[in-house]
Amino acid sequence: MPDLAPWITFRPEIRVLDCTIRDGGLINDSRFDDGFVRAVYQTCVDAGIDYMEIGYKNSKRLFPKEKFGPWRHCDEPDLRRIVGDNNTPLKLSAMADAGKSDWQTDILPKSESVLDMIRVACYVNQIPEAVAMINDAHEKGYEVSCNIMAISAAQEVEIVQALEEIAQTPASVVVIVDSFGSLYCEQITMYVEKYRKALEGTGKEIGIHAHNNQQLAFANTIEAIIRGANRIDATMSGIGRGAGNCPMELLMGFLRNPKFRIRPVWQLLQDQFVKLSESLDWGPSPQYNMSGQLNQHPRTAMAARSGPQKHDYVDFYDKCVGDV
Repeated sequence: MPDLAPWITFRPEIRVLDCTIRDGGLINDSRFDDGFVRAVYQTCVDAGIDYMEIGYKNSKRLFPKEKFGPWRHCDEPDLRRIVGDNNTPLKLSAMADAGKSDWQTDILPKSESVLDMIRVACYVNQIPEAVAMINDAHEKGYEVSCNIMAISAAQEVEIVQALEEIAQTPASVVVIVDSFGSLYCEQITMYVEKYRKALEGTGKEIGIHAHNNQQLAFANTIEAIIRGANRIDATMSGIGRGAGNCPMELLMGFLRNPKFRIRPVWQLLQDQFVKLSESLDWGPSPQYNMSGQLNQHPRTAMAARSGPQKHDYVDFYDKCVGDV
C-alpha cells in the first residue's frame, strides 16, 4: 500500500484555462453566436475557472471578417458585447499566432482592452517573431504565455534552442502543446522535465495543451500535472480542432481544489452541447487515431471526416502510411 494518497489533495498553484471558443472555433471558422459564447463565459465564472481564451487575435488580411466569425479577431466591441468590463475573477485571454497576426497594431495596450493575457503561439522555426511578440505584449501590459506548437514533430536540438530563447523573455508561462495528439504519458514526463530544466530559475510556469487523437488528452494532462505543470488547458466537452482537447468535465472531476465547481459545466453541456454536437464534428475517430499514431497533422483526417468516404478507414490508412 502507498504511504501517501496525493490524489485526494490539491495543489493550489494550478490554474485552469478554458479554450472552448478559441480551439472550438477552428471547426466552424469561429462562428459561435453570442448566446453560446456568453453561456461559456458565465460557466467559466460560475465554475471558478481561472482563464477563458475567448478567441484569436488573427489578421483580418489573412482571415477576412466576411469569412470568419468575430472570435477569430477578438475586436474590443465584440468582447465587451459579451463580457462588459468583466467585473469577475475570471481572466480573459486571446491567442496570437506568429505569422498570422498583425500584432503590432491589432493588440491594443492593456489599458484599452478587457483582455488580461496574450498567448503567443508559434512553431520552433518562428521563435524570433514569437520573442518579438512576447516582448510587445508584455510592454503593452499583458500577462504573456508562449505555446510552442507541434513539439512532437520538432528535433530535440530545436526544442532546446527554442526554450533557451523563450527563457530570456518576460513570458510567465511556456506551454507544452501536443498538436498532433501523438504523445504518450512517458513522453509528457520527458517534456515536462526538459521544460523544467530549461526554465529553472526564471519563475516561469509550465503548461499543457493536449489533443485527443489517441484518446490520451486527459491522461496526458494528468501526467503533466503530476510532473509539475501548473497551467492546464481544457475545453467543454473536449471540443476543438479534429479530435479535440482534454475535456473540462474530466479535468474538473480530477482536481480537488474546492474553488472549482463542476455542476455549471454539466449544465452547459446539457443546455448547449447536445444540440451543438448535431451540427459540428469533433472527438476521437479512426482517422484521428491513425494520424495521432503516425504523428501527422490532423488536417487530412479532418478532410476525410467531412468527405463522402468518411467511413473508408482502410483507404485513409493506406494514404497515411504512404505519406510516412
